[in-house]
Order: sequence, then structure tokens, then C-alpha cells
Amino acid sequence: MDALSSLMDGFGTALAPVNLMWAAIGVLLGTAIGVLPGIGPAMAVALLLPVTYGLDPVGAFIMFAGIYYGGMFGGSTTSILLNTPGETAAVIAAVEGHPMAKAGRGSQALAAAAIGHFAGGLIGTVLLVMLAPTVAELAVDIGAPDYLAVMVLAFIAVTSVLGSSRVRGFASLLIGLTLGLVGLDQMTGQQRLTFGSLQLSDGIDVVIVAVGLFAIGEALWMAARPGGPGGPGGATGPGRKGRGTAPEAEPVGRPWLGRAELRRSWKPWLRGPLIGFPFGAIPAGGAEIPTFLSYITEKRLSRHRKEFGKGAIEGVAGPESAASASAAGTLVSMLTLGLPTTAVAAVLLAAFQSYGIQPGPLLFEREPELVWGLIASLFVGMVMLLVLNLPLAPVWAKLLRVPRPYLYAGILFFAAVGAYAVGGEPIDLVILLVIGLLGLLMRRFDLPVLPAIIGVILGPAAEQQLRRALQISDGSVTGLVNTPFSVTVYAVIALVLAWPWLKRLLWRPRRRVR
Repeated sequence: MDALSSLMDGFGTALAPVNLMWAAIGVLLGTAIGVLPGIGPAMAVALLLPVTYGLDPVGAFIMFAGIYYGGMFGGSTTSILLNTPGETAAVIAAVEGHPMAKAGRGSQALAAAAIGHFAGGLIGTVLLVMLAPTVAELAVDIGAPDYLAVMVLAFIAVTSVLGSSRVRGFASLLIGLTLGLVGLDQMTGQQRLTFGSLQLSDGIDVVIVAVGLFAIGEALWMAARPGGPGGPGGATGPGRKGRGTAPEAEPVGRPWLGRAELRRSWKPWLRGPLIGFPFGAIPAGGAEIPTFLSYITEKRLSRHRKEFGKGAIEGVAGPESAASASAAGTLVSMLTLGLPTTAVAAVLLAAFQSYGIQPGPLLFEREPELVWGLIASLFVGMVMLLVLNLPLAPVWAKLLRVPRPYLYAGILFFAAVGAYAVGGEPIDLVILLVIGLLGLLMRRFDLPVLPAIIGVILGPAAEQQLRRALQISDGSVTGLVNTPFSVTVYAVIALVLAWPWLKRLLWRPRRRVR
């Protein structure tokens, strides 16, 4: 009851006209920035930090929350329509959403994503209000072996599900893990794969890697194949060259979901938060892991498995709902423990500190107006997103009718601006081009891009957790599996790896009987 009464007070703060204005500005800015490839919500919040120094902290953080949720929705828009995720949490939306758009169902994919974000954010925020103390306690109890096990599960799950073969999936993962090694060793301070360059000592920013592999790689792939349809990870296969000019976009259809699509989507919308919220609350990669796990879950449970990879609406609805719920889970650790689990949370933590506020267990007591006003603004922002963006689905879908040369020229421009804004160094543009060429080669040889992104994002964190677990156990390998949680996760990993052989053994006798 205390949480409910505090939330009601928070609505009084969030519904003030000035704060409603900041929420609307944040939602619109977040959606617009999320649509632009390479400029995600983390970068948007970072760029706006100097601008908001003169604002009241409550209004500033309400705007930042709108940017966060709006950026996630906008990122899925470009993933669906252009196969170019605006931010890493929207990567999985391209797998099923882009084939739907190419088949003339772009508006349906956008509607499924919008409602999924609303449902996931609503359920996630309710869980944030009800379960924040419990989830925070669970996050504190999870140790280094458990973190490592979860990250290894993400590596194995992604490489096993995506791509035309496991070998290509693991090759892509190895590329990502290698890129994640660039920079200074966090424990010894030694340089790794920097080739004597001081600019590479800080490592390669994840934003540059994501923009290079997706935006630059996609643009170069389309330039190398004029008129070719293109696709994620070289979906049309290597060596197939398109001829002539680019075909006109197919009609996108109605912006609302039919009964059949609703029947296929409502369960993924409800399952997504159950996966996204817990993973958002622990330092295990933010929204990236739950979106992939949600996709895997929907693929296993769906009656339309043959459509996956060709435009299954469940593959859009579930992961997008999980991503939105993960954002609410991220706020649990950030507000109650001062522990950022995503790039956006890290920037928000810096914003709190710039106002002289330290997130932690005492934040709810010291700054109740700020905290509960921020949480209440999440409900307001989600309603704004749904009301504004669902009717605008046909407008976003018209991006498919933009001529390909103009479209990808714009993508290259905004990708370059976004990459340069990360560090303000010209070397970032060179790195962006090199990684873009790598993305082109990956498409040429049919390597999936997603495992590489996961490797870059989670590789350094997995290395840190591995070292910590070994230090705690004095170098004993048994220290990696000394908790029930880690043992359970590794059992799941073994099942995922052995499933193809188990499936053959289980199905062969039945076929012989027939």
C-alpha cells in the first residue's frame, strides 16, 4: 500500500503541465532519434546532458525516460523497415520484421512492435512498483559464476539459433569477441590488439561496432548489389547479384492487426515481460539477452515455425515486449543499487551524479518526488508512444518508398555523425569504415551479424566475471559451477548444444516404425 500511495503522489508530479510537456518532448525526440541509425537513446541522453543542467531534475529525468522508451520504439522501426537497427535492443526485430515489411506487411509489424512495447512496458513498470525490493535482493545475491553462466547461455543460444549453420554462427561470435578485446586489459592495464595506437587504448565503442556492422555494412552491401533485395546476414546467399534498378516497395497494408494476427501476438506480448524484466534487473547485457531468448522461446512454442526467418509476427511481438519490460527492470538496479546494467542506465547514473544525487537504497527516502514522479512518467510516456506512433505506422512505412540511393546515403550520413559524436575523434570514422567493410564481408560469406554484436557487448563483461570467479576460487575451475543457479544454466546450455543430436535419436525410431 505504501508503494501504491507513493505512486499516486508520483502521478501528481508527472501529470503537471510542465512535466507532461517534457514527457512529450522526450517521447518525440526518442522516437525520432531511435529511427536514425547509429544515434540511439544512450547517445541522445548523453548529448542532451549539458542542455538540461538548468532544468529541474524531475523534468529532466522525465524527459530522459521518454527518450529511453521512445528510442527503443524508434530503433525497432528502422529494424523492421530498413533492416538497420537504431540501437542494439532492436537488433532482433530485423530478423522477422524486415521480411514482413518486404512482403508488404510493414505496418502490421510496426503495430505488433508498438503494442508489444506498450504491453511490455506496462507490465514491467507494474513489476517495478511491486517487486523492486525483491528483485534488488536477488540481483545482490547473484555472483560472478552466475553472471558468467548467463552470458555463456546468450552466446550459445544466439549462435545455435541464427545463421545457416552453427559453424558460421560461432565464427561470427569469434569476430565479436575479438573486437571486444581491443583496448586496455581492465585488470593488468596491458594493451591488447591496439597495434600501438593510443586511440584504440579505450577500446572500440559498442555504438561504432553496431553502426558499422549494420548500417554501414548494409549500405555497402546494397551498393555492391544494385537492385538486389539484400537481407540480414546475406539472406539471399553469397554470390547472387542483383541486376537493374531497385524495385519499388510493396504496399504496406493496413496499420492495424487483424484477428488472426492478434491471436498469434497476444501470448508473446504477455510472455515477453516474464523474460525481459528479470534480465533487465541484473548486469547481464540489458535488453539484448532477453530479446534473443524471447525470440528463441517464441520459435519453439509457435505453431508456425516454418514462417520464422520469413516474417513470423511472433518474432516481432515477443522480443519487443521483452525489450520494453527489460527497460523497466534496468531501472530497478539503477535506482535501488546505483548499478547500471545498460549504456542508457550508465548515462542516467552520470546524470544523477551531475545533479548531486546518488542512486541507491536511500534514494527512495531522500528523493521520493523525483523517483515516484519518474516511475509514474513511464506510464504516461507509454500511453503517449502508443497514441502517437500506432496511427503513424503508415507514415513510417512510407520510408520503404524512398529511393534506395537517397535512403542509404542518408543512412551513411547519420551513421557517420553518430559515430563521430561518440568520441569526437576522426579515428572513429576510420574504425567505422573498417567495421563496415567487415560487415560487408560477413554478408558476402553468409555469416550472421547478431552473434558478433553479442560478442562485442558481452565479451568484456564475460571476461571480467570469469576472472573474478577464478580469483574467488583460487584458480579452481570448480569455482565456475559452485552455485545452483550456475549449474542449472550450464545444464540448459548442454541441452541446447545437444538438442540436434537428441532430436535425431528421438525421431529416427518413429520414422522406422512408419
